[in-house]
Amino acid sequence: MTTPGAERRGMQQDDVVVPGLRDVRGTLDAPDGGADAVVVACPPHPQFGGSRSDRRLRAVAEALVEQGVATLRFDYGSWDGGEGERADIDAALRWAGKRYDRVGLFGYSFGAANGLLVAAGRDDLGAVSALAPDAKAVDALVDVASPLQVVYGARDETVDWAPVVERARELNEAGREPPVDVVECAADHHFVGQDGKVAAVASEFLAAHLR
Repeated sequence: MTTPGAERRGMQQDDVVVPGLRDVRGTLDAPDGGADAVVVACPPHPQFGGSRSDRRLRAVAEALVEQGVATLRFDYGSWDGGEGERADIDAALRWAGKRYDRVGLFGYSFGAANGLLVAAGRDDLGAVSALAPDAKAVDALVDVASPLQVVYGARDETVDWAPVVERARELNEAGREPPVDVVECAADHHFVGQDGKVAAVASEFLAAHLR
């Protein structure tokens, strides 16, 4: 189903049901005329209202469409403590991989940390951008082979982001190629008033590697 008004912005929006054992539904934002690349966008914690409608996900999706890249924003299935949600991310990536030549991954907060865990060890991702990931994903960084970006808020007191940033910088010092793109924002965890900056930083990185 195409959302009324989307065409006026040069963007088509379609409902998607992601195949799998769980009920995963999403919205595909795509440029008029289609795209060869797509980014799977993982929302924040579903128990705290995280969904495909998250304003940071929507801002990134709109910026990607302007650069000719589609975005699949999705809702997790029923809460499963992280394991089921990671299965949902994997299912969304498989859906995307069957339909697009190049696939990237973006996640915010809970979605960033679990996205990194899913990305670890894969060789099918063109780029990964993690916005405000927490420390549970720190050990996954070394196994993410794709071009990788970590964006964090310097005033973020909601998640323990410091170990992830430190590990990313350690990997760069050790000669990781390409280097992890570490971006600091003068923001808290919610990036209030900085949707445009977040969208520009993430979309430019992702589009550059997925074109």
